[in-house]
Amino acid sequence: MPDFNYKGKIYYNPVQLVMEQIGGAWKAPILWRLKDKTMRFGELRKDIPHISDKMLTAQLKELEEDGYINRKVYAVVPPKTEYSLTQQGERIIELITTIRNYGLQMIREEQQKNDVS
Repeated sequence: MPDFNYKGKIYYNPVQLVMEQIGGAWKAPILWRLKDKTMRFGELRKDIPHISDKMLTAQLKELEEDGYINRKVYAVVPPKTEYSLTQQGERIIELITTIRNYGLQMIREEQQKNDVS
């Protein structure tokens, strides 16, 4: 496959493109939590252990810029911001589900090895 330009960056293959957008420790878990409902920042923060406010903010911004989530700000005091999946975000859930199931299978297999030992 020839190199291609996507939003000003050169990619060598489509897997590289997708993994850059949803890879890392936090993006897939954020998308996973939004698959069935709209959530506020505080709800996401409470539901994702170990993520800092700064990291959650950065990941949400990147996911919004890449078209996976919508951010809706309400002009109230205190400010209220809600996050939900876009159509693109809904489409990526199938891939995240496959990756998640593969990871769960790997965990089960490792636990079985350890139980036998």
